[in-house]
Amino acid sequence: MIIATTHKNTDFDALASVIAATICYPGCVGVIPKAVNRNVAQFLSTHKTAFNLLLPNEINSAEVSRLIVVDTNQWHRLDRMDELRHRDDLAIDLWDHHMTGESDIVADRVCREPIGATVTLFVREMIKRKIRINALVSTVLLIGLYEDTGHLSFPSTTPEDARAAAFLLENNADLNVAGFFLNPPYEETQREVLFEMMKNTEKLTINGNSLGINIITLDKKVTDLASVVNMYRKIINADAVFVIFVNSSRSMVIGRSNSDQIHIGKIMAEFGGGGHNGAGSSSIKKSVMSPEKIKTAILSILAKDQEKTIHIGDIMSFPVISVTPDTTMREVRELMDREKIRGVMVIGEEERIEGIIVLWDFKKIRKERQWNSPVKAFMVRNVATLSPETSPEKAAQTMIEKDVGHLPVVKDGKMIGIVTRTDILTYFYGLLPD
Repeated sequence: MIIATTHKNTDFDALASVIAATICYPGCVGVIPKAVNRNVAQFLSTHKTAFNLLLPNEINSAEVSRLIVVDTNQWHRLDRMDELRHRDDLAIDLWDHHMTGESDIVADRVCREPIGATVTLFVREMIKRKIRINALVSTVLLIGLYEDTGHLSFPSTTPEDARAAAFLLENNADLNVAGFFLNPPYEETQREVLFEMMKNTEKLTINGNSLGINIITLDKKVTDLASVVNMYRKIINADAVFVIFVNSSRSMVIGRSNSDQIHIGKIMAEFGGGGHNGAGSSSIKKSVMSPEKIKTAILSILAKDQEKTIHIGDIMSFPVISVTPDTTMREVRELMDREKIRGVMVIGEEERIEGIIVLWDFKKIRKERQWNSPVKAFMVRNVATLSPETSPEKAAQTMIEKDVGHLPVVKDGKMIGIVTRTDILTYFYGLLPD
């Protein structure tokens, strides 16, 4: 008997990967943990009979000859598979996209890659073997792919994830069905928790990234907390959030991130959990660590990560070419031509930033005599600045929001450098404009 199973609190990528395994391995039976996310439970309530799926207590472990593990690489995250763990005669295949932490599952075949969703690995196999799938299977796989990549928007998303989505759409995946299960309506208890989170949010800025962190006590069961946390991050407009949900015996930590600099999966791995760049979770006994200590530990990890991160101070240009407010526009133009630069800072007394002049500002000059006017008559005032600790991602976002190509870097009230679009392009893409 061949079975495919996945982690407890099963999400759609896990469910879809189990279903994909039953297709890629002929005769394989899918084994779904009893604890699944709310939208997965809704789907299974109407679609379970369409697939070859069982619960863990419905299989005879002695009959299992091959185990396919998907979307996790830890034994303790599987549901009632302890009897199989110590079987020397059991063949194991592992399919996973979580790269944080060491796997304690010793597999005969491993397909583990840093990719947006485990589903994508199975789609690759289907394409390679020219396996045909129907519209229902395509839809389930697309839901799993979209959920784990944030509709192809999470930083962990790869080009292959997008190609996998295209393949599933070509095989008639239904976006209307996908949309329903990816955006289920909130229950009253979920709304109550969301409002409580918003009231008690502690917002911090670490490494230029906005962070929300919260400790919420639950006095009753609330389903699909992961979706609530995802919505919470969007509402408070934070780059990342960590919510510690506390019940009588355990703390459940759920994290969500939209920043390359905050890898949720790596942080959750420190607490025995897991995940990927944009999402992750961990369950911790209160007897092992209190909610307050968990919070302190998360902030400590983020602070340590900050020390290893690239900052604007590492990629800025310096020294900065500047002029005084009384310099003529003609002199400024000659300086920019000579230095082959697109902008010049205007610095006044006590090294204070007065403004900036860029090539675009030369279009303000209508008459020849205006070239003899001082730069202070044409410069842009109220210049946006950055601190040297700002992240390149934040600098790029500021450039987009302010529609500027030059941002001076200021420390202790004095300009120490400047970051330009060229610096940002070089950092992100290794590209320099011709």
